[in-house]
Parts: sequence; C-alpha cells; structure tokens
Amino acid sequence: MQAQREFLGVLYRDHRCWLQGWLSGRVGCRETAADLTQDTFARLLQDRDLAALREPRAFLTTVARGLAANWFRRQSLERAWLEHLAALPEAVVPSLEDQAVVREALQQIDAMLDGLPAAVRQVFLLAQFEGLRYDAIAVRTGLSLSTVKRHMKRALVGCLAHAV
Repeated sequence: MQAQREFLGVLYRDHRCWLQGWLSGRVGCRETAADLTQDTFARLLQDRDLAALREPRAFLTTVARGLAANWFRRQSLERAWLEHLAALPEAVVPSLEDQAVVREALQQIDAMLDGLPAAVRQVFLLAQFEGLRYDAIAVRTGLSLSTVKRHMKRALVGCLAHAV
C-alpha cells in the first residue's frame, strides 16, 4: 500500500500540471479543470495497481475524460432545470430549499442512469418518461418482450441498489 501511495505521488507530481491544462482546454474553466484533476487522482486511490501502468498519460486521460463527461452532463441537467424554473410563473416557483432537493434528486437519477447499459437505460426511460407499456417498448426498440422485461428488472434493481 505504501508503494502504491508513493507511485501515486510521483504520478501526481509528474502529470498534474499537464492533466490540468488538458482538462482546462476541454471544460473551458481553470477552476473546474483543477477540481476534475483532483478528482482524477482521487479516483486512482481506489485499489488500482498503478505500478503496472505503461502509459500514465493515456490512463489519466481516460479517467479524466469520463469525469469531464459526467461534469458536462451535470451542467446540461443544471441548465435544463434552470430553464424550467425560468419558464414558471413566479407564483409557482419552488422555494430555494425545494429547488436544492430537486437538483439533488436529478443528480442522483442521472448517476443511476449513467450506471446502466444503454439498452437497459433506453427501456427504462421509455417506460418511465414516455409511459410506454412493455409491448410498445418491444415494438419501438425491436427487442423481444422478454428482453424488455429483463431490462426493466435490471434497471429497477439498479435503482434500488443506487438508492441504498
């Protein structure tokens, strides 16, 4: 474990500035890039065999790219929420506390959906947000009814696992 931490320290020292510059070019904000850089290295603390890395920059880029994609998706979700709020009549705008609760719930749903395979996510979204029945989902997606049911079960299990 000590060797792992030492290697991570070397990796951080040798590549942090480069990674932060790379991320800054992607997200357009130095502060966000700095946060994502720290998140990238924090992710490496999760029981990875860093000594086996042959191309550290390629690996760091892969991890950082995933974190940046999550950040972009959260920003898009945040913008959509703010646009929805702006379109509401002033009399029905939720309180700041309620807005924070909804924002947190949206981020949790987004994280849960991100963890699902694409086909499972599509079936879940068609059922939950478009209100389609399983047979209609099967027709629309070209999947068998049993596959649609299996995907829904997997999505619901994923939702429950994420909620715990």
